Amino acid sequence: MSAIRLLVLGAVRQHGRAHGYQVRNDLEYWGAHEWSNAKPGSIYHALKQMAKQGLLRAHDIAPSTAGGPPRTEYELTAAGEAEFFALLRAALSQHDQKVDMLSAGIGFVVDLPRAEAVALLKERVRALQEWRGTVTGYYTPEGGTGQLGHIGEIMHMWVHSADSGAEWTRGLIERIEGGAYVFAGEGEPFVGVLADGQENPYATKGAEEPDEGGSGGAGDGGAATEAR
Repeated sequence: MSAIRLLVLGAVRQHGRAHGYQVRNDLEYWGAHEWSNAKPGSIYHALKQMAKQGLLRAHDIAPSTAGGPPRTEYELTAAGEAEFFALLRAALSQHDQKVDMLSAGIGFVVDLPRAEAVALLKERVRALQEWRGTVTGYYTPEGGTGQLGHIGEIMHMWVHSADSGAEWTRGLIERIEGGAYVFAGEGEPFVGVLADGQENPYATKGAEEPDEGGSGGAGDGGAATEAR
């Protein structure tokens, strides 16, 4: 599962309709370029790929101020909306998600109703506990992991990961059940995107708006593996 798909769909959805540079600006604002593969090339590739797949609808508008081809704006289709929520629910509930996918899911958790978010996170805790029991029951010798030599440290690492993941998730559940944050249907949501033209204090130094009709920069080399 690809975090870049969830991130791009979620960013476009929050705007309603957005061009590629807005999406890139938002993801940099969130720091996603540090904890995921949300690099410029991957972002533009994902936008174009998901438009081909029918998840986004592309609109050509007036050329950018820098000249060149018309700028493209994107909005979610009904299929894109369904894909966004499918990815979001999987990111929050499955125990084996990579950190970037889980991080993206947390970033959009308030797009769900509060009760559903809690239920998904409780499913994640249950799945982590089940996975921990399966792993330790299958791999741990009766005499303890010491019999495995230094290989036993692998077991310690994964058990610790399961325990810490469950503990963190329980803490988040407690905060949400305690009334933290504004969830879908509860009122005015937190605005986590930049307005068009708003300066991004975390933008990459020297970054300029790209030619959206082009390749999107050096990051394209790994983009194809992300926009699956």
